[in-house]
Amino acid sequence: MKKFFATIIILNTLLFVGLSSVAKADDKTSAIVGHVITQAIQGNDMDHAEVLRNELAALMHKYSIEMTTVLLQYMPSILDSISAQLRQELDKKYKCSLQGDYKNKDCS
Repeated sequence: MKKFFATIIILNTLLFVGLSSVAKADDKTSAIVGHVITQAIQGNDMDHAEVLRNELAALMHKYSIEMTTVLLQYMPSILDSISAQLRQELDKKYKCSLQGDYKNKDCS
């Protein structure tokens, strides 16, 4: 009987060590889904709205960081476009101010 328990303990230890290196839940989403499923199977009460709220907050944080990165990457192009539009408007106002009594269709 002692031999049987020793074999079970050794087998469980080997399985635990072997599977712990393979079955890591590094992905946050799969860990959360696993936790929700586990809690549902165990019949524990869980605030699913809070889990969803936290996940949405994490996603909003992630995408806001990505958005600022993209915005900073394209900022020179955006600023060039804005400055070109401002130059055109200022140029139009200046040309219209130089015209006397006669105003062309752009200045009316």
